[in-house]
Amino acid sequence: MPSTPWARPWEALAAELNVRPEQGLSDEEAAARLRRYGPNRLRAHPRRSAWHILLDQFKSLIVALLATAALVAFLSGETLEGWAIVAVLLINAAIGFATELRAVRSMEALFAFDRLTARVRRGGHVKTLPAEDLVPGDVVLLEGGDLVTADLRLVEASKLQADESALTGESIPVGKRPEPVAEDAPLAERTSMLYKGTAVTRGSGLALVVATGMATELGRISALVAEAEDEATPLEVRLQRLGRRLIWVTLGIAAAVVVSGTLTGKALLLMVETGLALAVAAIPEGLPIVATIALARGLRQMARRNALINRLASVETLGATGVICTDKTGTLTENRMTVTRLALARGEVSLEADAPPEPDPLLRAALEVAVLCNNATLPDSADGHPSGDPLEVALLEAGARFGLTHSALTAEAPEIREEAFDPDVKMMATFHRQPDGVRVAVKGAPEPVIAASTHVLTGDGPRPLDEATRRAWLARNQALAADGLRVIAVATRTVDDVRAAPYEALTLLGLIGMEDPPRRDVRPAIQQCRQAGIRVVMITGDQPVTARAVARAVGLVEEEDAPVIHGADLEPLDALDEATRRRLLDARLFARVSPAQKLDLIALHQQNGQVVAMTGDGVNDAPALKKADIGIAMGQRGTQVAREAADMVLLDDAFSTIVAAIEQ
Repeated sequence: MPSTPWARPWEALAAELNVRPEQGLSDEEAAARLRRYGPNRLRAHPRRSAWHILLDQFKSLIVALLATAALVAFLSGETLEGWAIVAVLLINAAIGFATELRAVRSMEALFAFDRLTARVRRGGHVKTLPAEDLVPGDVVLLEGGDLVTADLRLVEASKLQADESALTGESIPVGKRPEPVAEDAPLAERTSMLYKGTAVTRGSGLALVVATGMATELGRISALVAEAEDEATPLEVRLQRLGRRLIWVTLGIAAAVVVSGTLTGKALLLMVETGLALAVAAIPEGLPIVATIALARGLRQMARRNALINRLASVETLGATGVICTDKTGTLTENRMTVTRLALARGEVSLEADAPPEPDPLLRAALEVAVLCNNATLPDSADGHPSGDPLEVALLEAGARFGLTHSALTAEAPEIREEAFDPDVKMMATFHRQPDGVRVAVKGAPEPVIAASTHVLTGDGPRPLDEATRRAWLARNQALAADGLRVIAVATRTVDDVRAAPYEALTLLGLIGMEDPPRRDVRPAIQQCRQAGIRVVMITGDQPVTARAVARAVGLVEEEDAPVIHGADLEPLDALDEATRRRLLDARLFARVSPAQKLDLIALHQQNGQVVAMTGDGVNDAPALKKADIGIAMGQRGTQVAREAADMVLLDDAFSTIVAAIEQ
């Protein structure tokens, strides 16, 4: 399969793969490649069988010691003592087995496997095939709403955007285009690629399959999950340590009794029997069952608090947690864009309060354009889900708070033309028929919209936009962006002809700031962690400015210029000097971090003697979830890969549930 396809022209890749995009592979060649590369699927996650769960109940040095004690009791004629120990072992195993089996099956019920398809051009004809039949060199056709089923190199792209949040941590869709990017570009900036496990949110495209199955980026992350070793829980470590000590203690008691009795003239056989009896008596037969019952009770209590745990020993691990490494998107935030601030000519308006401000003409004008120039849809009922670009959904929801709906506005001003979003000009426009002409609604990146505007709407009507005012608006845009907001500008104009150019002589209406809002329960939960001596560290694949803004919003840091360590500055774990290790251990914010780097950061804290919990919901979090002493996945927004790698699943996706579970 081709290497660094994002950095090479698609023509060179097509030649290497021996395929013409207008024709596609022949059925015969596709079948040959399927035999060569194998089906386009990831390795199946092994299901824990009932037998495996049962055997796990006996994998303990303490249990082995008790089993040895029972054997010794039977051999020495202490039949009653032997059966008593066997009964303890069986009761302990039964309780642990029943509790763990129920927990494991509850988690497995969350996993759903969908049968995916892809539209492929083969032999000059477009066919719909099972995704697992895709092979390197296949030509795939894409439209908004499609799930990406292999790693693809774009050949053509029309207004194409993709949601890569599960893979990279980016909260907003990423624009895609066929032009190559730098070879060292991080995953989140490879705009010429589409990756397996992501989704096309808008536009259309044509792409070459460059990797399938375990060779995809998703496959590499799955391999990291498989390679990440499960850490023994603190309880398991202590029980193993206690078991080793008991072995020496019991052997010492037996030897001391035999030696002392023999020296005083007692029969050797009698002393051996007495020593063995005392050794058996010294073993705490009730310890395993007491520990199992306590852990089982904790597991049931956590389940009532929306926390599913799949291993009994993980209950105690959670209580011993000293560091929580948390993802940002979907864990500390809602994983949905929301309009929070508007910059208008008269000043800023905040929409963060539950009760929206009274709509004045300037606010209404800005929101009207945001709703009109929009292709998303809101559900008709509370049970439905919005569809479309998350950014456009946020604009519709903001308008709906003031009674402005797309259907009502277009009923008064029907849409008669659309100029789709163009990544080159970074703007979109819709044309609407009105009694006095044609209204053009424009939204886009602030810089080009401000550059295309000649006027700005004020309380006294449109006023000319001179250079000083233009610079002031650009400064307002930078201030909003510095607060971690995604900013767009809205503008309008009235024309006589529907064929008029959309991006000329615009009247600027304002700037709209959006963010993936912090979950309301996170700030008090982080405060509780701080009071309990638990450190919370944010590790995200998102931009540093966004990470810092969210961290301040949830109370993780207070400083405006809190340091953020960039993934590009992280060295391999074995190359760190002591000063760098200490700096990383003290850091609270990490951004643009890869899945492999998350593993290193968790290992660093574990080497420092900490019990580490990792929370996350994306595919990119899965290796770290498995590596951590306890991995915590989101049950509602979490991906299947993340849930399979975790020890614990939060059914309500609430960070505060972790704190409640720790208290148990």
